Amino acid sequence: MIPCLDEKTTLNLTHTPCRTMIRPIDPPQFLNKVKQFPVIDVRSPGEFAQGHIPGACNIPLFTDAERAVVGTLYVQSGREDAIQKGLDFGLSKTGWYLKTLRKIAVPGNILLHCWRGGLRSAMMAEVFNKAGYDVELLNGGYKAYRRFIRESLSAKANIVVLGGFTGSGKTDLLHAIKEKGEQVIDLEGLASHKGSVFGALGQPPQPSNEQFENSLYSRWSELDLSGLVWVEDESRMIGRVTLPDPTVEHISNGMLIKIEMDITVRINRMVREYAGFDPQSLADAITRIGERLGGSRTKEALSALENKRFAEVAAIALSYYDKAYLFSMARRKSKKIHEFPIFGENLVEEAGRIIEFAYKYCEYGNDIP
Repeated sequence: MIPCLDEKTTLNLTHTPCRTMIRPIDPPQFLNKVKQFPVIDVRSPGEFAQGHIPGACNIPLFTDAERAVVGTLYVQSGREDAIQKGLDFGLSKTGWYLKTLRKIAVPGNILLHCWRGGLRSAMMAEVFNKAGYDVELLNGGYKAYRRFIRESLSAKANIVVLGGFTGSGKTDLLHAIKEKGEQVIDLEGLASHKGSVFGALGQPPQPSNEQFENSLYSRWSELDLSGLVWVEDESRMIGRVTLPDPTVEHISNGMLIKIEMDITVRINRMVREYAGFDPQSLADAITRIGERLGGSRTKEALSALENKRFAEVAAIALSYYDKAYLFSMARRKSKKIHEFPIFGENLVEEAGRIIEFAYKYCEYGNDIP
């Protein structure tokens, strides 16, 4: 990685002639304030796009090209030349920085950070402070934030996992459970993917893994971990996004409520959900699992798709996913698994029954029949 100015350099900001202040604070205090005050991320646009604190606004000290120039100069000519070039870039854009900030916030409190809490954030803090803003700087920068959120995701929690074969309506049930006031983390919603090979259809582009973790922590931080927290049973990967290890552990060790639903109902659900998509996209998805389906079954599925026999396509796909799910169940660490038959289509009613069951289990443990 090309070094950036703030990797080795910090400024003493304890003395300022302004009546406003510049104050460093640690990640927990910083994150407690992100919903009160604007968060200004002064890293380059490329860094911001890779991952940022949810809700943050990007006012980059350097463009991506300028950052590359400064970093190269740091390596080739040393710290002083790099700092001078950084000042040349930065001072020429002071007016733009202030104009951009004033579109976001009137003078008052702002939260600000760069990568490691060094020169980039120090320079921008001085500019904004002199314009009348109280600036609170993230100690250790975005890097410290990332370390903090990963540690926070390991906190003990009462996790209830909603599981079951593909097509069991788990996501819809999870949303119905949320509507009844329960604490829910929609991992597939955060990942912009429904988990299966068809899961990207109809979804926006997936976030980077880094941004997924940031959004996951943002939701996690809103929860009362002494109460029940509901998630859907997921494998380690949701599309191209990988769940962080603590989340995998929470799912693996949580109480699993395994939805049991008739195969015909599941097939009908799959048809309703996916039959309206572009046939070529569906064919591409089938082809991606062709090796696991086997040559003959793949041909059968593609032929059925071409002839719009969608129920047959769904049945073939489910034969693969059912085997995969049984394999994952066999490897599950927790033995707290409870089968829960669902016969009706009223998900609000079924959600109520599931919630009642979960709370009884938590109260009486394994004594539930």
